[in-house]
Amino acid sequence: MNRVTHGIRLVVLDMAGTTVADGGLVEEAFTAAARHMGEEPATMLDYVRATMGESKISVFRHLFGEESKAQEANKAFEAAYAELVDGGRVAALPGARETIETLKSQGRTVVLTTGFARTTQDAILAALGWQDLAHLTLCPADAGGRGRPYPDMVLTAFLRTAVADDVRQVAVVGDTSYDMLSGVRAGAGVVAGVLTGAHRRDALSEAGATHVLGSVTELPVLL
Repeated sequence: MNRVTHGIRLVVLDMAGTTVADGGLVEEAFTAAARHMGEEPATMLDYVRATMGESKISVFRHLFGEESKAQEANKAFEAAYAELVDGGRVAALPGARETIETLKSQGRTVVLTTGFARTTQDAILAALGWQDLAHLTLCPADAGGRGRPYPDMVLTAFLRTAVADDVRQVAVVGDTSYDMLSGVRAGAGVVAGVLTGAHRRDALSEAGATHVLGSVTELPVLL
């Protein structure tokens, strides 16, 4: 085994774009939220794309400034996304479930994380039949409210699962530069970007990825 990947006990996996197909749902839900707020979505979409992976409430705080407006926009976003999920628009990325099962069979603990609110995360997990697939699921509220690019969800997974003795025994996997930053800041031994979501190879590498994979299905072999 490569010494960099040897001894990984905890795998922290992003959802949308990494294990779950996004299919433009985030942008659709954001467009609905912007219109709800009386704003023109086109003027904000570049920022939304650049900050994919960040906690959604943080994105709305940046865009709308006032906390009350940010909260209203976030609720509209979550409602729109939930409607898309209820409409059968969410799907697992090819091989994602099998990859998680393989990682577990290797004796590793798997945690699924998201920048969405808990209600949305639970709706996605239910739609996929993934409620019991991972050992633990986390959203920003579970980590004191701070999502990516902060390391809080990764460190919460480390503390809550208690399967690793050292943060270097943690692998963080995601499709955005914010996922990479959260892994780097948490001190994870493996910070792997995947090319199935929002950001491309250069952005992932610049944010500190130790590895860039075509998809999450390459992870069990890497580890």
